[in-house]
Amino acid sequence: MTTTSQKNKAKPTERIKMRIRKGDTVQVITGKDKGKTGEVLRTLPIENRIIVQGVNIRTRHVKPTQEGESGRIVSEEASVHASNVMLYSSKKKVASRVELVVEKDGSKKRRLKKTGELID
Repeated sequence: MTTTSQKNKAKPTERIKMRIRKGDTVQVITGKDKGKTGEVLRTLPIENRIIVQGVNIRTRHVKPTQEGESGRIVSEEASVHASNVMLYSSKKKVASRVELVVEKDGSKKRRLKKTGELID
């Protein structure tokens, strides 16, 4: 007899539409790194997670692979759920939600709700 926590959960295969993109500046709004800002290094749309520079640092111990090589400790960023960050305006120093705006020529732009600043 297996409980629900022991069952293998199938990973979702659908991509989640994310309003945050690689290269954006974001601020962490919850968790142990709350208040930190950084650049998005990578997005993981299937898991709805992002990797932010300098946030959620994990240390990993690496064993030596060759004779004579010494082991080392590697620090790297782990992913953060996209709901735990907000886009950050470097000019106004404020975090804000994002809205999608359709221009007159039909192109879509992202805009910060608080400041009205266009992102792209």
